[in-house]
Amino acid sequence: MQPSFPSAHDAPALISCHGRFSLLTEDGELLSLSASDVRERLHAMPCPLVVHAPALARKLGLPPTGQPAPWLDLLELFAFVFPAQTVAPTPRGLAIALGLDEQNLHTTEADLLPNLLSILLGALARQAKAGQSELLAAFTVRLGQAGWVWTGTVAETIDLRARLTNNGKLAEEATQPTDALRVWRHLPKWEEQAQRPPPASNPISPAEARERLTRILGSEAEIRSGQADFASVSTEAFAPRAMRGDPAIVLAEAGTGTGKTLGYIAPASLWAERNDGAVWISTYTRHLQRQIEQETKRLYPDPAAHRQHVVLRKGRENYLCLLNMEEAVNSAASRPAGVSIALCMLARWAMATADGDLFGGDLPGWFGDLFGHGNLAGVADRRGECIHGACAHYQRCFVEHSIRRAHDASLVIANHALVMTQAAYAQAGMSDDDEAGAQANTPSRYVFDEGHHLADAADSAFCAELSGLEAAELRRWLLGAEGRRSRARGLKRRLDDLVVGHPKLENPLDAALLAATALPAPGWSTRLAPEVANEPPPEPMDLSTLFPPEPVADQPVMENPTEAFLRLLRQQAMARSAEGGKQAIHAAMECDLHPLIPDMAEAGQQLARALGRIVEPLRTLSERLQARLEDDADTLDATTRGRIEAMTRALRRRAISRLDAWIAMLAALDQPPEPGSTPAHVHFIRLERREKQRINEQDVGLYRHWLDPTIPFAGIMAVPAQGMLMTSATLRDQQGSTQESDEAETAWEAAEARTGANHFPSPALRASLASPFDYARQTRAFIVTDVDNSSIVDLSAAFRTLFQSSGGGGLGLFTAISRLRGVYERIAPTLESEGLPLYAQHVDAMDNNTLVDVFRTEEHACLLGTDAMRDGVDVPGNALRLVVFERVPWPRPDILHRERRIHLSGGDPKGFDDRIARLRLRQAFGRLIRRQSDRGVFVLLDRRTPTRLLSAFPNGVAVERCGLAQTARQISAFLAEQAGQA
Repeated sequence: MQPSFPSAHDAPALISCHGRFSLLTEDGELLSLSASDVRERLHAMPCPLVVHAPALARKLGLPPTGQPAPWLDLLELFAFVFPAQTVAPTPRGLAIALGLDEQNLHTTEADLLPNLLSILLGALARQAKAGQSELLAAFTVRLGQAGWVWTGTVAETIDLRARLTNNGKLAEEATQPTDALRVWRHLPKWEEQAQRPPPASNPISPAEARERLTRILGSEAEIRSGQADFASVSTEAFAPRAMRGDPAIVLAEAGTGTGKTLGYIAPASLWAERNDGAVWISTYTRHLQRQIEQETKRLYPDPAAHRQHVVLRKGRENYLCLLNMEEAVNSAASRPAGVSIALCMLARWAMATADGDLFGGDLPGWFGDLFGHGNLAGVADRRGECIHGACAHYQRCFVEHSIRRAHDASLVIANHALVMTQAAYAQAGMSDDDEAGAQANTPSRYVFDEGHHLADAADSAFCAELSGLEAAELRRWLLGAEGRRSRARGLKRRLDDLVVGHPKLENPLDAALLAATALPAPGWSTRLAPEVANEPPPEPMDLSTLFPPEPVADQPVMENPTEAFLRLLRQQAMARSAEGGKQAIHAAMECDLHPLIPDMAEAGQQLARALGRIVEPLRTLSERLQARLEDDADTLDATTRGRIEAMTRALRRRAISRLDAWIAMLAALDQPPEPGSTPAHVHFIRLERREKQRINEQDVGLYRHWLDPTIPFAGIMAVPAQGMLMTSATLRDQQGSTQESDEAETAWEAAEARTGANHFPSPALRASLASPFDYARQTRAFIVTDVDNSSIVDLSAAFRTLFQSSGGGGLGLFTAISRLRGVYERIAPTLESEGLPLYAQHVDAMDNNTLVDVFRTEEHACLLGTDAMRDGVDVPGNALRLVVFERVPWPRPDILHRERRIHLSGGDPKGFDDRIARLRLRQAFGRLIRRQSDRGVFVLLDRRTPTRLLSAFPNGVAVERCGLAQTARQISAFLAEQAGQA
């Protein structure tokens, strides 16, 4: 133990407050200081108490704090004392989480922090007395070795000195510091159980659904008009199917405030219990998944029952990988001390987490900001790297736990992307399940919440991308890291003893790996754009360690066929994109695939042959591995069988299916579309700089999208699904309450096309439940006519003025990240000085869930965001009282939209654009009012807004066009009037 750790007792405290900084000195004096004053004092005063040190450092204009942190951040102590609990990372948020009265927290000064410290240390002391002292001691010793700033205070609180021997170490029989990090030794194992039989098909009645809803709500719940009606109509999605491939479909639009979540949970849970099956509830974002999970706690208030009946499923990349964790722990001694601190905190969390979800789960969203985002990425599961049954931690794996819990659950909460890929894999025999009868676990009843996003999700799920990054990742999966430090072992090491001594397996494996050198080699991105990166190309990879050298005749060196093709794609994109010159190098550009530039067709044919030389031996290898299960059935143990099954699935999912798609895409090079025809797919070239990459790391690719992505969605869902409920608050593009019957029918037909309901044999049952809110009384809407939203200066002034007029509580929505960042930089200091803290997606180093938590907690805060905030924010109450949209959210005018506009608009391309914009405006307006007591104002900063788009707003909302100053005055007056009435 190092004796120099500062003590938190009587330490000064520092917080940011209303554009100034509140400092409680070590002598107990409370000061209000400027940023420059604080910077001067920091060098001389003891280590201060703070909340969210990285954010505070940014406000002070100081470099990132890093680890070990120089300040006593109470969030770090909270993460240690209460792992697997989330909290808004502000002084007020922390105070509320620790049980202080919200009514007394409207203004916070630095003298609040010592009180929060006392609460945290009291909780830590109780944990030590309750039997956790041995584990806490082990973690504290390891954190002390890494230089964690809280070590001295924590050691004193848990009386660590009493547990140390004369040589300053823990007793030999006690849990040692390194052992505490090895969490995989302490986590529970899952055990195989008998396969769950297929569910029955007993129907449920509307009356039963209403009764279940009443029980869930309880006697004290707010009565919502239409909620019971929604539950009733939802039962039709659980009716027995009469014909294979013809599921019962309910298309239900439930206005904001209907209470649709509990409205469908009631019949879904009833059907699941009666038929001993699972209903999969799917939504669009991780944030909405968690919202739905929280609602299910009203159905299953007992934590044990909730865990048994409700499972949240995500993609593997969201979860902690225990093998990655083990390798990080084993290498921590040779890495910076901050890595060990992060691993200790992750270990504390891993032993308390409900499901191991690193992103959007019970690991606080600010964890990466405090302890390093790279440390999180390093322990997360990574695409294609899971070795399944070959992993020593397979039976403790968080992902495998969730998969098996889902087998016996009543409600599985997933997202659209996962549901679609799981259904596609099950149809192709590539399920995540190990058992042979995996089809029995394929869901038969689905609820698609946020159904208006089904087409977008299907577009992402069923598109194909032949790009440098995708091809290089496949090479890495096949060949391994090729000399770099990584866990990417490569296929040869991953299969190792499964193929050794079996020539029928070794030969196709070696052939595939030799052919894989045709994929982009390390350093491909610098060779792709030589005019951007003036670095010499790296030396070619020495593959002698993988393949024994063979004598060959002198031959000219052939260019890598994938890199040659990518270079031609880039040349065509640079030549034909609307943006030209050097600026285009740093922006995303697109161009049509046809007509091809010279040499493109030949390069594509050469690449197709090269990819064929990879996929055919892989296909042979997969087939022979599968045959080995039968040929050696009497000698294979269960572990080996599991590994073979997992590897055959991985080969098909990770490599074979992808290579087949790429070869099919290359075949399109020789098949230009016929003029006037309607293509099934849209092919185009895109050149872009990947997010979070260096400026010289460009990527280019050939992309294939379905013209109508709901076609493959319907194709994969028709067989397994016996019933589906598709619901949203914005399914239809309503033109107002006075619609003629033919206009209403057109709106429903467009909704069916957006969800794919029109591709199923039987028509969907349509239902519409109106919102219970009185929008005419509860809201105001304005279009500002004197702001040039193309000027970042004018736009910034408008946002600042509007947020000031509402006194905070404002959500600013943007259609471009660059404009969001520009506005944030210009208005954040001014708003902060007036007590209106500003947060922003793509600026603050926190995930969206945490940003929303902060926004919800800090009543006078403002938040800037893009699409995810437009569609996924649920902030009832006064914390959200103003929504400002920076411009009409027209669809992006790219090639894909151009083709859909031509072929899917029914001859009305302008109307097609209008419908998209109106539905997005409806979604944005829907953020404003979430309950009967809410009041709010919607402002659109686009003076060119066509009148025909105003039907996007609810009936009774009169949209007023006026100048910025008048709009600001009316906002202030309306909100003041509503506050007075409340």
